Amino acid sequence: MTLTVAQIDRDTDQLVGEWLPLSEVAKKLQLSIGRAKQLIKDKKLVGARRGGGEPQIPAVFIAGDDVIKGLPGTLTVLADAGYSEVESIRWLFTPDESLPGAPIDAIKAGRHTEVKRRAQALGF
Repeated sequence: MTLTVAQIDRDTDQLVGEWLPLSEVAKKLQLSIGRAKQLIKDKKLVGARRGGGEPQIPAVFIAGDDVIKGLPGTLTVLADAGYSEVESIRWLFTPDESLPGAPIDAIKAGRHTEVKRRAQALGF
């Protein structure tokens, strides 16, 4: 089974800032590379190709040795709303004055339920 990861566009790449190669994510999460790829397949993480090489994950998605709380559920809701991996990344990192800040900042601050509600509204 092949892992398909979209190529990132320059604007979205710049929104994210810091990225981690999937192999580094696997190390931080204390997982095999195969299990880290499975997290992407299961929509627990999203990544993108930046240039060549292995998929990369926004660094902020990882806190210590775990995926930040609330991110997997939000990614599932975005996927259910028809968002691609790149569209999900762009949505998470685009500032929203009503939050305030970007959805990813609200998730990091523990306000993932609010972000999930907003993501659910996208599908309707």
